[in-house]
Amino acid sequence: MISLSFAEWIKEFPGGITVANAEGIIVEMNERACKTFEKQGGRKLIGRNLLDVHNEPACSKVAQMLKTREANSYTIEKEGIKKLIYQTPWYKESEFAGLVELSLEISLEIPNFVRGK
Repeated sequence: MISLSFAEWIKEFPGGITVANAEGIIVEMNERACKTFEKQGGRKLIGRNLLDVHNEPACSKVAQMLKTREANSYTIEKEGIKKLIYQTPWYKESEFAGLVELSLEISLEIPNFVRGK
């Protein structure tokens, strides 16, 4: 059996994970996120502010999320690859600590199941 710390699985997780602190400074990126944003600097984005690395209207949306602490989700398609983007606040000891973005490749034709009554 493999023993690992909670955070070890994140490094090679097949979806991009980017973490920013409460001021919007990028503090962590997993390998997939670094590869996704390679043309923008990859790992060198750590330490930069989210507001400095986004164009409009994304910059305004990020600023709003930092202020209101609301989640945001959408899908994008680029070069035949569709992704689900989920951006959400994260908390440390019940205090707002910043934002996390998950970027997951999904099928172009993803099924939707309505569960329950």
